[in-house]
Amino acid sequence: RIGLQLRATLENITRLRAEGEDFRWYLKLKCGNCGEVSDKWQYLRLMDTAPLKGGRGSATMVQKCKLCSRENSIDILSQTIKPYNAEDSEKFKTIVEFECRGLEPVDFQPQAGFVAEGAESGTPFNDINLLEKDWNDYDEKTKESVGIYEVTHKFVKC
Repeated sequence: RIGLQLRATLENITRLRAEGEDFRWYLKLKCGNCGEVSDKWQYLRLMDTAPLKGGRGSATMVQKCKLCSRENSIDILSQTIKPYNAEDSEKFKTIVEFECRGLEPVDFQPQAGFVAEGAESGTPFNDINLLEKDWNDYDEKTKESVGIYEVTHKFVKC
């Protein structure tokens, strides 16, 4: 199991999280057998499922390595998806875990689909795009600017 940890500076905002079954986790994946890393970003979604060879259940993604032809899989563990809260600001926190069988995530690119809410007001902010590693908006209820800055990540073994 590998956890994706996020760190960001939150301004007047809390409960930053991946929303919905169709949220796309953009990853670069490495084959655990030969070490080949995908050159393109690939995304995983909770709503996707693929059968494992030999009828051993299913996974979020099953793919054959281009280099060594090994069949590998990776699963999003839905029960591990957690919000990044105001009190987590500037600290690393695991926001999701992946069950990895031969595929290991080596890079993460946050994109669109995040949601959050105003720390004081509870104002919902939808479809937050973190591709630029920074995002800001204005909370009408509190008359304050809100933002997410310096987004960074790392992977940890769980």
